[in-house]
Amino acid sequence: MKEGEPEMTEEDAYPSLPDNEYGWEKLYSERMALAYGRRCGMNIRIARFQNCYGPEGTWSGGREKAPAAICRKIAEAKDGGTIEAWGDGTAIRSYTYIDDMLDGIYRLMHSEIGVPVNIGCPQYVSVKELIDSVAGIAGKNISVNWIKGPVGVQSRNFSNDKIYSLGWKSEYSLNDGIALTYPWVAEQVAKSLK
Repeated sequence: MKEGEPEMTEEDAYPSLPDNEYGWEKLYSERMALAYGRRCGMNIRIARFQNCYGPEGTWSGGREKAPAAICRKIAEAKDGGTIEAWGDGTAIRSYTYIDDMLDGIYRLMHSEIGVPVNIGCPQYVSVKELIDSVAGIAGKNISVNWIKGPVGVQSRNFSNDKIYSLGWKSEYSLNDGIALTYPWVAEQVAKSLK
């Protein structure tokens, strides 16, 4: 997030200009759900998640989110070792711990809000800060070899005003969530090496 960058509301998704098919797929799925709801008289609730992570999630195989991938890489690395990461470490993201996400979903499902709602932790960190957080929780000194790879947009700054209107707020900082996630991922890594 660049300083002074305006927050994107849910309505700012239109006019839509996603940078890849994944973004189009998400917007099209929302439109399909809303159309179905109108046609069939069904209440529809749409949550737009900001990088959910936590224990029991996908942690390997290329489909995992950045927090799980970084936890795995650091769990696999020796203290003083090096991991690889895409980009240069400056991309900014918001990572939302699973318990916060579930609370937001619960509140949204019991609300009258029938339009898309952003749910995400308002703490924005760089990829480098994410790596530093995981390494700190792991108690390891880690170097990073920055490599070319898909980084996506530099940053996004989402408004959470709609979910805040339901009394929701993020309870877990990045360090809190990583402290609960890293041990679980490290355990999975250890089991996979046996």
